[in-house]
Amino acid sequence: MTTPNVEVLQNGSSVNNGDLINNGHELDEYDFSRFEDRPRVLNLERQRSCDERSLNDLPVGFSPHPSLRADNYCRAFDNPDSLYSPGRRSGCNTPLSHFGYGMMTSDPHPMIAEAWDDLRRALVYFRGQPVGTIAALDSSDEKLNYDQVFVRDFVPSALAFLMNGEPEVVKNFLLKTLRLQGWEKKIDRFQLGEGVMPASFKVLHDPIRNTETLMADFGESAIGRVAPVDSGFWWIILLRAYTKSTGDTSLADKPECQKGIRLILSLCLSEGFDTFPTLLCADGCSMIDRRMGVYGYPIEIQALFFMALRCAMLLLKHDGPGKELIERIVKRLHALSYHMRNYFWLDLKQLNDIYRYKTEEYSHTAVNKFNVMPDSLPDWVMDFMPLHGGYFIGNIGPSHMDFRWFCLGNCIAILSSLATQEQSSAIMDLIESRWEELVGDMPLKVCYPAIENHEWRIVTGCDPKNTRWSYHNGGSWPVLLWLLTAACIKTGRPQIARRAIELAETRLSKDGWPEYYDGKLGRYIGKQARKHQTWSVAGYLVAKMLLEDPSHLGMIAIEEDKHLKPVLRRSSSWTA
Repeated sequence: MTTPNVEVLQNGSSVNNGDLINNGHELDEYDFSRFEDRPRVLNLERQRSCDERSLNDLPVGFSPHPSLRADNYCRAFDNPDSLYSPGRRSGCNTPLSHFGYGMMTSDPHPMIAEAWDDLRRALVYFRGQPVGTIAALDSSDEKLNYDQVFVRDFVPSALAFLMNGEPEVVKNFLLKTLRLQGWEKKIDRFQLGEGVMPASFKVLHDPIRNTETLMADFGESAIGRVAPVDSGFWWIILLRAYTKSTGDTSLADKPECQKGIRLILSLCLSEGFDTFPTLLCADGCSMIDRRMGVYGYPIEIQALFFMALRCAMLLLKHDGPGKELIERIVKRLHALSYHMRNYFWLDLKQLNDIYRYKTEEYSHTAVNKFNVMPDSLPDWVMDFMPLHGGYFIGNIGPSHMDFRWFCLGNCIAILSSLATQEQSSAIMDLIESRWEELVGDMPLKVCYPAIENHEWRIVTGCDPKNTRWSYHNGGSWPVLLWLLTAACIKTGRPQIARRAIELAETRLSKDGWPEYYDGKLGRYIGKQARKHQTWSVAGYLVAKMLLEDPSHLGMIAIEEDKHLKPVLRRSSSWTA
């Protein structure tokens, strides 16, 4: 059989197809010997049971007998960033791991083997090497772009493979997307920034010429022609997850990877007219990739930005360009954490303060700094806010607050420690208190509540896919299970995740692993949902493996940096 000639093309231009090879050096930051005896930190206000308290002294890495509930033993992992998540296989029953759960349980859920089979069938190969997973295996409808490898969609797949001790596909993906970053990127006659990462790529096979071609999309083919702001952040986060999982720092140390990180963050840290440390974004630049009124400063982008900055600090070398960028990152992190923890945070007290706001204040001592009109408070949020609980709202800007709940942004805020321990606990309280609204019959609502009627027409432009309680407009997305589970373990509430997973297991496989569910309770398969959606499959697997072995949390969570705690308060009526 003839070995195919490989071309990497975009818009007809060729790129050298040689592999990126460069010997790296170990990062000083990654001293894995320090992970073994690191003291645990626990400061949760939540009232805990005697069983929970009795296991607080378990050493890090201890795996108890299966008779001990996961919500008890997870407290051995209170400091996730101190955990070295080794590249060993999870006990989940996979084609390459057929010993079930070992000591954990003798009866693995039958969905696990099915999920692994789907995930492996979704693998995409380039030059004989796996480089990612396609968005969906469903072939019943027009493919559109569901046969491509999306950067954000691949993240849960990558985590599943890392947790199962199979890092090769993740390394290949990171290197291939890094090469795509170097392409010239144009939409019409406008050239995009050098650091922009692709939204997706596709492998084209030409049997006549015996070639394989990579075609990337940087937003020029996307609905609305919006560049993916989140792709670069996910790439940095995944590079850190790979490094934590494998213990291999040589990949992150490659000059190409160091340059890639600098290019991504240079886009975000460049000076402009901004008066806030948050990133100004267009609608449709992240998971919610259609017009949904999230333009401005959406919580999802801000949380991912914060997490990418923190990951970059661990990955960047302290050389000339790296040292200068780290100094800029530190300054931005301080400003961003203060801004987000103060202005984006909403609980009952904050809500009451906004309800009593005065307007048209003009001075440095103004309480209502964004001139938000109290009459703009939606009726639903007054009833939605529980006595105990809180969350980061969707957006804030001049005379504008988007009070909608967005799941991904709040979960990332917990995992990155953008949320303080108290705020993280409050987010979990909210989910428990508003279970029917945020989880319902199928986890989890991507946002809440849905917009409808005249507001829907104005905000979405009469989008037929984002009708009320469908798709991004209050739809239920199973992929969010992994984020919820990770956040639950980090906050010591795995019982919440277990309850959500058990709920998903009643239908997810029977329904063919849909992309999303419709309805106020998530009771109906989405009207345009693809079946065998890869990240629905991978999200379930990652959630199960996290519950089985909470030490995996170390690759996707970062502990709180005490130096980022705000020392000032913006007014006596607001709490940091």
